[in-house]
Amino acid sequence: MAGAAGSCCSSGVVFRAKKCRAIKAMASAPKREKDPKKRIVITGMGLVSVFGSDIDTFYNKLLEGQSGISTIDRFDASNFSVRFAGQIRGFSSEGYIDGKNDRRLDDCWRYCLVAGKRALENANLGPEILETMDRTRIGVLVGTGMGGLSAFTTGVDALIQKGYKKISPFFIPYSITNMGSALLAIDTGLMGPNYSISTACATANYCFYAAANHIRRGEADVMVVGGTEAAVMPTGVGGFIACRALSQRNDSPQKASRPWDKNRDGFVMGEGSGVLVMESLESAMNRGATIIAEYLGGAITCDAHHMTDPRSDGLGVSSCITKSLQDAGVSPEEVNYVNAHATSTLAGDLAEVNAIKKVFKDTSEMKMNGTKSMIGHGLGAAGGLEAIATIKAINTGWLHPTINQDDLEPDVTIDTVPNVMKKHEVNIAISNSFGFGGHNSVVVFAPFRP
Repeated sequence: MAGAAGSCCSSGVVFRAKKCRAIKAMASAPKREKDPKKRIVITGMGLVSVFGSDIDTFYNKLLEGQSGISTIDRFDASNFSVRFAGQIRGFSSEGYIDGKNDRRLDDCWRYCLVAGKRALENANLGPEILETMDRTRIGVLVGTGMGGLSAFTTGVDALIQKGYKKISPFFIPYSITNMGSALLAIDTGLMGPNYSISTACATANYCFYAAANHIRRGEADVMVVGGTEAAVMPTGVGGFIACRALSQRNDSPQKASRPWDKNRDGFVMGEGSGVLVMESLESAMNRGATIIAEYLGGAITCDAHHMTDPRSDGLGVSSCITKSLQDAGVSPEEVNYVNAHATSTLAGDLAEVNAIKKVFKDTSEMKMNGTKSMIGHGLGAAGGLEAIATIKAINTGWLHPTINQDDLEPDVTIDTVPNVMKKHEVNIAISNSFGFGGHNSVVVFAPFRP
């Protein structure tokens, strides 16, 4: 996979782990998976984001520290106490969804279909190639936290204003959370494992973890996996305002998402879709696929504490990180990059940092950044978009900044890549996602080494 365009990251150089780190790792690393049927590689990526649908453009904007947060103009938000979000503009599904379906679909499914098909294209699994493959061995697992929220809202409005006879026949199908995976499979003929997971903002990572296990168990060779969300609409924004979860920095939206900063006041809503093609190493090698990165493992846990607040002791998160490293066959000393959940909430940001410090005793060489500082919180899509950012960091050797780092919390002693991108050779990376309900998820990625 070529590096992102631009002078800072166009190099094709493959970086090697520092010798001292490699020696330390060899001394303590658990046994890693060797079976090519069970080793899982990433062969394709696709997204829809506030920065468009091109992977390199997306990552370059992140590297530049650009904010995608702006005033909402999709609906009249003038009477809302929060009037800004990471709203997608200028989205086009041309070439991916036919006009009739495009007009009917909820944006949640439009984003899913475009990101999913772009991921398949990126993996050299276009329609002609798929025709030659056993599509019963290729599955789809794209989750969402909210589902077709616009379709649901429209249906309820029709019921209240005009009666049940005016409800669209598409009301139920386009509202339910499994429809993204279903529609993508219908369009591509993929007949393998197919369903959705909905664990709020941890959704996409849960999907990666589950999809990997389908491959490891021999139930699929390829999985098209990620998350999708389109909740920047009155019901979504109003609902999160009611939860008192959102930043209210209406006078400076681009400064609102500020993970770990003392002046943070809540998260900023985002939207989009991020999808990976996960594949057994054996399958990828047999078809001569370009391998972008390797998925080493993951884990899921529950705080069992509160609907929206994290555990103050961070036990749910720290145990999830530990279990993910065990699943990956990785020692804590090998990890030198964390793409953090980092939503810019008062309790959540510090709970995550404390959990990270509990697992990683020496963080002197570690870097940790917050993608949401620029694109907002994509809810069920967040883990998908952040997995792509993590893999681009691995590929390019450059970490995007966490912007709006003006007055850091004193407990945050890990390098957050404040405000300006940094060159950093990623040895092993973890990507964290946590959701309402106490759902914790961590996935582990690394450069592919044969």
